[in-house]
Amino acid sequence: MIIDSHAHLEDEAFVEGVYAVMERARAAGVEIVINPGADVRSSRVAAENAAVHEGLYAMAGIHPHDAAGVGDGDLEEISRILSMPRVVGIGEIGLDYYRDLSPRDEQIRVFRAQLELAKEFGCPVQIHSRDAHRDTFEILKEYADDVPAIVLHCYSGSPEMAAELIELGFFISLGGPVTYRNARKSVEVAKSVPLERLLVETDSPYLPPSPYRGERNEPAYVVEVVRKIAEIRGVSTEEVARVTAANTMRIFSISPEG
Repeated sequence: MIIDSHAHLEDEAFVEGVYAVMERARAAGVEIVINPGADVRSSRVAAENAAVHEGLYAMAGIHPHDAAGVGDGDLEEISRILSMPRVVGIGEIGLDYYRDLSPRDEQIRVFRAQLELAKEFGCPVQIHSRDAHRDTFEILKEYADDVPAIVLHCYSGSPEMAAELIELGFFISLGGPVTYRNARKSVEVAKSVPLERLLVETDSPYLPPSPYRGERNEPAYVVEVVRKIAEIRGVSTEEVARVTAANTMRIFSISPEG
């Protein structure tokens, strides 16, 4: 079994609909897809899709790009979505100092508020961090003992920071960039992080792996990520698929039978 631990199937790029995307994923051997939200609307849509599509699970969260102006009502709505069937955690949440689409103090406020929800609900989180690794790390350290599992989605930091995160019990998720020719840091991370702490993802429709660069990404393509990690580590694709799937099911309390 292969699991795509992070894909945005509610994105308008998927004009053909979720059913067709999931059919192609299954044909490629991808049995389970986790679909995180980026705001209240997309979180609700992700939950509604998960309720009717076999092998699809949702997460609810507010992305740092959308943090400006988030109020108590928005956070209460995220809480309600977390109680819906097949919603398995909070995500994606975090900090983004690259685009800075929301003021940094607002990003931090909303990030902390959602980590508090994770404590309250006892659920795992998926973290977005871009050009904000140190601030993200310092905040996450405060919650390491209170949140069941913390996953660094589409990890782009250094191998050294990955080692610090692993020491705290966090998980690292790798996507399409590990397959790129210039992906020196990602390759070192894929090589050095214990397989029991790795997840694989697509971040669809973004960041397609080689040989699909320039195309829209989709869950079926996570197979290329698995192959590349296996090549880097000198192990079989079956082992990488098996262990990363087991990690994902354990983190998000998912059973193979659904």
